[in-house]
Amino acid sequence: MRKFFLMLVIFLFAFSTYAVGAKKNSMEKADSKQCYQCHEEIKSLKEGSKHAKLDCAQCHSGLKEHLDNSDTKPVTNLSLENCGRCHKDQYDSYFGVNYHKRAKKEKAIPDGRAPLLDKLLLGHGFTKEHAEPRSHPYMLIDHITVDRAYGGRFQYKNWADITKYGKAWDILIDTNKTLPETAKAANPTCLQCKTSDFGLKWAYLGEKNPKAKWDRTSDVLQVIKDAQNPAGCIECHDPHAAKDRVIRDALIQAVQRDGDRPYSKNNDKNALDVKEFRGYRKIGILKKKDSVLQCAQCHVEYACNPGFEKDDFNKKIGFNDPRTNIFPWKNVFDVLKFYDDINFRDYRHPVTEANLIKFQHPEAETHFGSKHDRAGVTCADCHMAKTKNKAGKVYTSHFVVSPKEDLKNTCLRCHKDWDEKKALYTIDSVKNYIKGKIRKSEYWLSQFIDKFEKAKKAGVSEEVLKEARKQHDIAHTHWEWWTAENSDGFHNPDQARQSIATSIEASKKGIEILDKAIKEKQGAQK
Repeated sequence: MRKFFLMLVIFLFAFSTYAVGAKKNSMEKADSKQCYQCHEEIKSLKEGSKHAKLDCAQCHSGLKEHLDNSDTKPVTNLSLENCGRCHKDQYDSYFGVNYHKRAKKEKAIPDGRAPLLDKLLLGHGFTKEHAEPRSHPYMLIDHITVDRAYGGRFQYKNWADITKYGKAWDILIDTNKTLPETAKAANPTCLQCKTSDFGLKWAYLGEKNPKAKWDRTSDVLQVIKDAQNPAGCIECHDPHAAKDRVIRDALIQAVQRDGDRPYSKNNDKNALDVKEFRGYRKIGILKKKDSVLQCAQCHVEYACNPGFEKDDFNKKIGFNDPRTNIFPWKNVFDVLKFYDDINFRDYRHPVTEANLIKFQHPEAETHFGSKHDRAGVTCADCHMAKTKNKAGKVYTSHFVVSPKEDLKNTCLRCHKDWDEKKALYTIDSVKNYIKGKIRKSEYWLSQFIDKFEKAKKAGVSEEVLKEARKQHDIAHTHWEWWTAENSDGFHNPDQARQSIATSIEASKKGIEILDKAIKEKQGAQK
């Protein structure tokens, strides 16, 4: 009898649990047809897609309250875990950690990309900390804790948490204290590449809009505390259409203006099916697969800081100006003209007083016209290898990492005559060659800056100094582009070689201009 009652209790408990769960599931389900009555743009995306049968409640909660009162907005689940419930292989691989990429590795150290960076970028916040990138799961956390962004006030709860990833504010704290030798250079535009959390809170190009919570002029300290997740699935994959997309507003603008491959005869200004979304922002559905555009949402040169007009340091450009959210979408040889045309510069070097651009990470534009680009190789082919899970199913790895970490599934797929040793040898040889050239350009630019100090002390005229500053602008552009671009020139070694040579030539020409003026000044004084 006791056994019978025990089994009865277990049965009743199980049944009640099932009933509660069933009731909960039924409450959370939504009638998509009812949603479509107001959201026509969603209907056009979702119907006929692989996600057509996916219930709206999969990503949205509070739907009943929203249907009862349209002013009560539903909550949208933007976490990567939500997508990971169905796309487990992609989700698990995304959160892989590349332990070869150390956290907090400064570029301005002897074995970094640019040992003299602090001298050459003097006057810019990047001199406070300019670390090499690491795995994607850390992009938001590393941004929040970098010494150039928020004055050092946001820190790990424990330094041993340096390998942790996930919700940013589960790992970090606000000390409310500013540390010495830091900068406060973060801004809301920059954050659009660090997190996907603002997809519904940011109007197109960051313009002010009553429907958008944040804009370019928002207080970045408030904005950052509203971010939790790194840029994730919805950045590149439309959750309604289940198609590849881009959401980075300045890229959509650049592609519509200049096309998807500005340096190719196959350039297409209609590569994106651009759709107005919610009346205040745009998304671009890719008409064909193109991981270069998807990666170019972040791996690109862009202006996101306040600045000033090219020839007048006193004419400031603030966040109310659209030039603080724009992609040049040009290669290294054309980028300076683009900034000349829009009359924009980022900062002034305090020694030479040259007005300069601080470049970001122009991997996409560097890839344009390269041997790999001409062969149709895209970012995913090298950095997101096709691989098999434990069950033998092939999927695209989202562990976005150097091809050196998986040579068999990247380089060796095309280079059939190589083995892994030869592939690694070839990659490192190209990178070592370009790194050597970067060092040489760095040396000559450093010599140029030193010569400027001597020229000013010698009383060289402002007219001559102004002429020399033009050479600094050129030399800086063709050096710093390659310290910001994260492949050590491998994405386009021919272009890197030519560009770096241009930097060296400009530095030497500037030195020659100043040397001549110094000698003339000294001769006149005798």
